[in-house]
Amino acid sequence: MIFCRGRFQRPFAFFGIVFRFLIFGGNLNPKALILGLVFALIWSSAFTSARVIVSHAPPLGALSLRFFLSGSLALIIALWLQQTFKLTKKQLQATVVFGVCQNTIYLGLNFVAMQWIEASLAAIIASSMPLLVALLGWLFLGQRLSVIGVVGLGLGFVGVILIMGFRLNTGISELGLIYCILAALALSIATLAVRNTNSEGNLMVIVGYQMLIGGASLSIFSIILETYTVVFDWALLVAFIYTTLAPGLIATVVWFWLVNEIGAIKAATFHFLNPFFGVFIAASILGEPLSVSDYLGVLIVTVGILLVQTSKESI
Repeated sequence: MIFCRGRFQRPFAFFGIVFRFLIFGGNLNPKALILGLVFALIWSSAFTSARVIVSHAPPLGALSLRFFLSGSLALIIALWLQQTFKLTKKQLQATVVFGVCQNTIYLGLNFVAMQWIEASLAAIIASSMPLLVALLGWLFLGQRLSVIGVVGLGLGFVGVILIMGFRLNTGISELGLIYCILAALALSIATLAVRNTNSEGNLMVIVGYQMLIGGASLSIFSIILETYTVVFDWALLVAFIYTTLAPGLIATVVWFWLVNEIGAIKAATFHFLNPFFGVFIAASILGEPLSVSDYLGVLIVTVGILLVQTSKESI
């Protein structure tokens, strides 16, 4: 316990100051703030549970099964809530894009990558997602960035490069890093794709469909690429049940709500908590070590995201 306090006291103190600034300086309503924090905590924990799963089972096969279970549960809940199973054209397009980009590409690549890299590093790289959302919106959707926002983008990517550069020098898997970067890019595209999609009272149906899309596509890749060797024990069972219900279902529902309620850019800002929560959880449960450059990189990325978030012009 003393070890954890000494190691994480300064980063979390900074986190507290930063988020108080977001609360009082931004326009987030209390419900969005609370749900955003819940989302960030659950989403960050997924890196650790995924690390446990891929050490026991083939990553794509396990992830595919998770999506089939989570998707089926979401549709059962939708049926119980009497939600309509018919999607509008815009909903269908967003569901397919989100199902492919988040579930197949983002989570598929992250699960595969965590066979070779640490959960804490995957969480840190995932924190670049708000920067990518702002950059893609600026480049391709005509969303404006102020000078402060541009500076924030630059700082954020410098922080990510600093972290990755140090890890490469210490012999980390280059392929794992590439997979995590591509995964963050895919999730950014998915976030922008659903930014103006109204659930129109059938949110659980949309969540269920996009999970089944991910499960179906991942199962194909799993059958082609993987051999099915599974080490059954309590760690695998607990990690799989948790990742199916919490990151798999609860966090996804909350994420859709946040994007529709406060917009893609502000919702993406909650991902900047990934390094703090993700690193703490991975270090506490898996005992993963961290370096000074990791802390410095996280600090720089956080400042960059804050500048993007608080830039006065709409992005």
